[in-house]
Amino acid sequence: MEYVSTRGSAPALDFEGATLAGLASDGGLYVPREWPRFSAAEIAAMRGLPYAQLAARVMQPFVGDSLSAERLQELCEAAYGRFSHQAVTPLVQLDAQHWLMELFHGPTLAFKDVALQLLGLLFEEFLGRSDRNLTIVGATSGDTGSAAIDAVAGRAKVDVFMMHPKGRVSDVQRRQMTTVLAPNVHNLALEDASFDDCQAIVKRMFNDRAMTDRFAIGAVNSINWARLMAQVVYYFATALQLGAPEREVAFSVPTGNFGDVFAGYVAQQMGLPVAKLIVATNVNDILHRALANGDYSQGSVTPTAAPSMDIQVSSNFERLLFDLGGRDGAALATQMAGFEANKAMQLTNAQREGAAALFTSCRADADEMAKAIRWAWENCGELIDPHTACALHAARIAGIDPSIPVVTLATAHPAKFPEAVERATGRRPGLPARVGDLFEREERCATVPGAYEAVAQYVAERASPKADG
Repeated sequence: MEYVSTRGSAPALDFEGATLAGLASDGGLYVPREWPRFSAAEIAAMRGLPYAQLAARVMQPFVGDSLSAERLQELCEAAYGRFSHQAVTPLVQLDAQHWLMELFHGPTLAFKDVALQLLGLLFEEFLGRSDRNLTIVGATSGDTGSAAIDAVAGRAKVDVFMMHPKGRVSDVQRRQMTTVLAPNVHNLALEDASFDDCQAIVKRMFNDRAMTDRFAIGAVNSINWARLMAQVVYYFATALQLGAPEREVAFSVPTGNFGDVFAGYVAQQMGLPVAKLIVATNVNDILHRALANGDYSQGSVTPTAAPSMDIQVSSNFERLLFDLGGRDGAALATQMAGFEANKAMQLTNAQREGAAALFTSCRADADEMAKAIRWAWENCGELIDPHTACALHAARIAGIDPSIPVVTLATAHPAKFPEAVERATGRRPGLPARVGDLFEREERCATVPGAYEAVAQYVAERASPKADG
């Protein structure tokens, strides 16, 4: 399996190369040269497999010769053995049509664990084959940071520098990052910055020759293909339980950076019968505007009770635009350069029509978010977090055929956002026992100006050069 850049001019890489590279050298994102596809019979044969075995089966075509089937299976067993629920991503039924896919049973109580527990092991596996050191630079609006830090803390040959916008993540989210005191973990709270500012710094560092000549810069954000690949698995796991491949399933996905919902698109390209992907945003609704009327224009970020969706530049949307635009890297490079210069662009007719075939979208404001939390509790006895609530609101008004099950992705444990949940329901969700002492742990975090030069200097003074010796 070869990986090509969405912008067309970076060299093609194998799976190992794409995993360690993260962002392509031309500023694009890596995608497989072609989508592997399973037949209906092959999908049916996956029924009943334990999650780790299913994961290895679904991901093997993407891995190619970089890992043997046996080694991939071992890594999946190790990654998903740390989850508190043996089903890893269990389903909960809400009513006759609606279901929750619980993605928060990993170590840091968020869906990012499903991919990042595996990605940490992949980094260790591939770095162990050489004398190479990896400097991971990441941006987080809350959950990616803690999941990535948990996955790589203490691992050899890896340093991680994780930026978050100061004061714009929940207390639980922050502490899950800053209480990990491993020497290879560096937390940076960026002053006067949004998540989009943090993400822009990450992308700039990948294209800064002064940094990339000294350090092997890697990514844990969903710009890294391996992370998206691991997220494809739970679409298969859920659809199989609900009748696939004979029965279609729709999914409602809370999203800001478009990675989680793009994984659903990949699953559909691989042969999974996905009836519709509902893209749920909060008031930071660039994706809703893009899908509804082709307007991909950046606004200012409005802080909400769902901070992981407080995003106005959705990095993974580029992967969809590339695929729907005939995989013309040069054309997309021009289109994205226009967006980066003007903070706005219009989707082409081909991109709009291609998206409309599978995607629909919905925007939830603060009242709609709170009403969805209240509905889930009062009618179903389920406490859900604000991000999940945006998607549940979207799922319930999307008008999907009643014969088609609609699965809302529950992306975070409600205890990560206790104030919002308590305001809506009167009940304050408690942290699971395995993280119950979080507020008693020591924190370590550096406050850094939200400017590229300050971040680059901080990283350069502490990271290991790209090769030993």
